[in-house]
Amino acid sequence: MHSKNYTTSIEVDQTPAEVFRAITNPRAWWSEGIEGKTEKLNDEFVYNYRDVHRAHMKLTEVVPDKKVVWQVLDNYFNFTQDEHEWKGDTIIFEITSTGNKTLLQFTQIGLTPENECYEVCEKGWGNYIDGSLYKLITTGKGMPNPKEGGFNEALLKEITRS
Repeated sequence: MHSKNYTTSIEVDQTPAEVFRAITNPRAWWSEGIEGKTEKLNDEFVYNYRDVHRAHMKLTEVVPDKKVVWQVLDNYFNFTQDEHEWKGDTIIFEITSTGNKTLLQFTQIGLTPENECYEVCEKGWGNYIDGSLYKLITTGKGMPNPKEGGFNEALLKEITRS
């Protein structure tokens, strides 16, 4: 049996171009401490959260206002037996116009319920995509982790309230 990959989606009033600009600025919704380039084909960047999670990403597909794909080149978790659990996964942001709204579908191919990190990662991506990225797109201000590596407690409180 093949399990379903993690996916979530948000719908906003903003244009596909506005959604695309937000996605390609993960410092504004994921972590202010991201190092590297995050906008164009073959750009690479590193996400780091304390000694808990590090991910090295490469943009392998960039279609302005429609799609962004990240390949996980390397990954480290300090809380799973397989420290490199995401390595080789593909993260896809698909942007579609739906009438006067824009739909963003987020999928991580390789993140399935069989993964040891699935529950934590599902909550994390929910916080970042459904919370911080949504806020960035709709208000112009996301809630990324601060540069020093701390978790955005305000975002966590807001997400767990709803």
